[in-house]
Amino acid sequence: MKVITTKSIYRETHGVSLLQKPEKLFLENTNISFELGINVDVGNLRETFFLSQLAYGHSVNCPKAQDFLIDQKYLFEIGGRDKNVRLTERNNIAADDKEIGFGNKIPLWVFGFL
Repeated sequence: MKVITTKSIYRETHGVSLLQKPEKLFLENTNISFELGINVDVGNLRETFFLSQLAYGHSVNCPKAQDFLIDQKYLFEIGGRDKNVRLTERNNIAADDKEIGFGNKIPLWVFGFL
């Protein structure tokens, strides 16, 4: 019997609100998704990869608008090559299927170096 571990992401809150249920649940590793099912959601794989790379060295929360809030400072939206979000100083896009970044649009594979 295999043990499947997960990561829980909570809303950006303080105090007693932290005791609420997690906002999102992710598998520990993207490879587990392929072991569990045939039809794997690409969007979930992208987010799982991003989270697995950043969760160990940074605090990760779930903000209201974007996918992830890193260290209470940087907002990230995870998506494919054509993902667009109104970019500001805090907003960033981690884009899959992209080899070179520009501005606040960062290739997803770069986070694997963390």
